[in-house]
Amino acid sequence: MESVAAVSSSVPGQILLAIGQAIVVVCVCFDMVRALSVPRSHRRYLASTVFRTLAIPSIIANGVTVLIALVLASWVDVVMGMFVLVAIIFRLHHDKDEDNWWKGKGKKLARWARRQLAGRTSAAPAMG
Repeated sequence: MESVAAVSSSVPGQILLAIGQAIVVVCVCFDMVRALSVPRSHRRYLASTVFRTLAIPSIIANGVTVLIALVLASWVDVVMGMFVLVAIIFRLHHDKDEDNWWKGKGKKLARWARRQLAGRTSAAPAMG
């Protein structure tokens, strides 16, 4: 636990925490743009794509910040960080039907991976 406190007080640790918090702020701002945009518009599509892209890194970065606040016994920071963490997770799971770049990518990526692996599993020529 002392190592967590030492990393959070070092300059590289502070830089990483600042970058993480910047990602959280950008993620929340794009979620707000998504919420205020007209449904089925290009602006909402872009905002939803950016939010979906940054949501997981934001959850990780905010979780690390909450863990550090917990180790340092900064209870106000723990409560505020948990509020933001729960809000991002809720918003991520709340609007599953939003149109964004990631929608349907899982199946497309799986098909691509199968094609890539299928081409490489051909029989190797005999050595000798």
